[in-house]
Amino acid sequence: MKYDNDEVVDAIVSTDQILPDKLTIIPLSGRPIFPGIFTPLMINSADDVKVVEEAYEKEGFIGITLLKNDAETPSASDLYKIGTVARIIKKINLPDGGLNIFISTLKRFRMRKALNVSGPIVCAVEYLEEEENDTFEVKALTRALISEMKEVSENNPLFSEEMRLNMVNIDNPGKIADFIASILNVEKEEQQSIIECVNVRQRMEKVLVFIKKEQELLRVQKKIQAEINERVEKNQREYFLREEMKSIQDELGENASGDATDYQKFKKKIAEFKFEGEIKETVESELEKFNLMDPNSAEYIGTRNFLELITQLPWKDDKKEDFDLHIARKVLQDDHFGLEDVKKRIEEYLAVRKLKQDKKGSILLLVGPPGVGKTSVGKSIANAMNKPFYRFSVGGMRDEAEIKGHRRTYIGAMPGKIIQGLKITKSSSPVFMIDEIDKMGSSNQGDPAAALLEVLDPEQNINFRDNYLDLPFDVSNVFFILTANSLDSIPDPLLDRAEIIQLSGYIDQEKLEIAKKYLIPKNLEKNGLKKNQVKYTKAALQKIAEEYAREAGVRNFEKQLDKIHRKIVLEMMLEDNSENSAVSGNDGKSDEKDRALKLSYTIDKDDLYKYLGKPDFDESQIKTAKVPGTAIGLAWTSMGGDTLLIESTSFEGKSGLILTGQMGDVMKESSQIAYNWARKFAIEHKLKKADWFEKNIVHLHIPEGATPKDGPSAGITMATTFVSLFKGKTIKPHLAMTGELSLTGQVLPIGGLREKTVAAKRNKIKTIIIPKANERDLDEIPEIVKAGINFIPVSDVHEVLEVALGIK
Repeated sequence: MKYDNDEVVDAIVSTDQILPDKLTIIPLSGRPIFPGIFTPLMINSADDVKVVEEAYEKEGFIGITLLKNDAETPSASDLYKIGTVARIIKKINLPDGGLNIFISTLKRFRMRKALNVSGPIVCAVEYLEEEENDTFEVKALTRALISEMKEVSENNPLFSEEMRLNMVNIDNPGKIADFIASILNVEKEEQQSIIECVNVRQRMEKVLVFIKKEQELLRVQKKIQAEINERVEKNQREYFLREEMKSIQDELGENASGDATDYQKFKKKIAEFKFEGEIKETVESELEKFNLMDPNSAEYIGTRNFLELITQLPWKDDKKEDFDLHIARKVLQDDHFGLEDVKKRIEEYLAVRKLKQDKKGSILLLVGPPGVGKTSVGKSIANAMNKPFYRFSVGGMRDEAEIKGHRRTYIGAMPGKIIQGLKITKSSSPVFMIDEIDKMGSSNQGDPAAALLEVLDPEQNINFRDNYLDLPFDVSNVFFILTANSLDSIPDPLLDRAEIIQLSGYIDQEKLEIAKKYLIPKNLEKNGLKKNQVKYTKAALQKIAEEYAREAGVRNFEKQLDKIHRKIVLEMMLEDNSENSAVSGNDGKSDEKDRALKLSYTIDKDDLYKYLGKPDFDESQIKTAKVPGTAIGLAWTSMGGDTLLIESTSFEGKSGLILTGQMGDVMKESSQIAYNWARKFAIEHKLKKADWFEKNIVHLHIPEGATPKDGPSAGITMATTFVSLFKGKTIKPHLAMTGELSLTGQVLPIGGLREKTVAAKRNKIKTIIIPKANERDLDEIPEIVKAGINFIPVSDVHEVLEVALGIK
């Protein structure tokens, strides 16, 4: 088939006579192709290539229809029903097996029936005639289309001159609408709706709407472009003006308002420090870069922040030590009741520092349960030394950058807590308190505990290097105070760098004194009450300590006082309002506060139920061994000392030992040792026969099963529990014990004796059995804690049984 022959046929025979009544369909995934257009078309699919080859060899007609979806192997149901018939004018074979064809689109068609639904799709079709409308309206629409489209084409460089000429030269209104729709940047579904519209007037109206949308889009585009151009021109103009101003400022050494520029200010401050070596080179380099930077650049702010930090750090702190030992001692005594070990250690440190005139720092680790005053001790130390105080917590911290800072290459980079603290305190020898170091974590962002090693190591911290600062800074003069509830989770290298001071819990007598001197005055002021407006009897404070706030610290004690004072304030205000309900006007309201403050209250132990409700603890919760097979042990936890009631029983069954009460691995091993030793003891002393153990199961339980328990110090308590069960005898009343048990019956030393003694006193224990090796630790326990308690040191478990059960 030749191109010339096609032209002759088209000229002589009408299109309706030569168009076939069935077509092989080429699916289009991009945009539909309108009738009356000569255009190239790429064919890549092997099936479509075959269809084109066959059609080209025959009449050259194919159907072109838009796909509804992105089906890889489309069928007739995936196609729109209306498409365009086209004749293949020329085909060019491509190296990759595809085809490039040139087609002339002729007319719309509708698929009547699918003769072959897939591979290739063949349909019976009917050709659609255009519905002509009122000539006057169509002419008006034609002019409107051409006029509006000219405006679009003039403002859009994508429309070529050829497109504009074609648009003017087309005389058929329907074809004008099709041509314009084909070149508009609209969705393919909207273009398909134009193809499906056979009514010429309706088609032109739709296209006119699309042109209006395009015009609006172009208007917005021009507006945005104009704003951008204006901004660029403004920035360029400002840049040249700024460069000129900078030249003038460099000559004058000041800015336009007569003040020194940032560069001049930084240069002056940096010169005062008289840096040397690496620090001098780095800072001067950053300063010169800062001078050349555009203030609108992102790097400008980062460099400015860096130079600000440099000028705000205490590189040379020449302030002399200024504290009096007598005043320091008075400050410590006034701020805290008890804590003699801590006060003594601080006084020793201050005395040495005063004698040597040495500013070198120190590292203390205060370990104790919550509420015993660890954090407030740090503030008192700073006050005693006339030093600035900075505190931060590392509890839950998982990123080492919190300690050592972020590198300045990151957006939003900041120095670490150490450098931030030095910047805030403006001193090279402040008091730093690092709270909760036992609660640090680690993650893929690093280990904060490892980062602290460099900070706390006296050999390294003289040249501590923060990641943000990236310059050596001497932090060896900082007095570091660390706090923790427990030593178990703190890495050994970190412990090795600190002096550990244990803070045990308070006994009831100490809590009473703390309440009188500190808690009550502080809380009265907090709630707007005058000093001595609320008074407490000793019995009331004693009852609060015993039945409402029995924990090791005084934090909960303070909460109970706060609850009482809040309710008293409410009571006062309501009572005053009821008495003066008849008073009106401003005079009645102005005296309301004065009248309330004249009321006073005295709280006795019988009033506590009214203000605090039922006690959290009562005498029935004091643990006592009332039946055979029970004994009282002493334990140490991160919350302070505690008493453990250990219970045992037996019942018929296969030989064995059952353990309950959420014991840890160490405690389980200790219970097995205690059971085996007690079993052997019972057989030897004829408390039970050997076959009894073959026929009975022994069950050991520690109440409060939701609380995890571990450690070896309950060994002699469990052994005593078993022997008490086997003998059927109750142990001596008000007796508690602590000590690790070996398999041979030796009683081994334990830790936390002070805290355990406090817990025993709180639970009205009169006698405590302790390992003989711990006898030396009794000197560290205050007399007020030991008062009323009889300590019995033992080295063998037989001595324990003699005291507890009278077995010799």
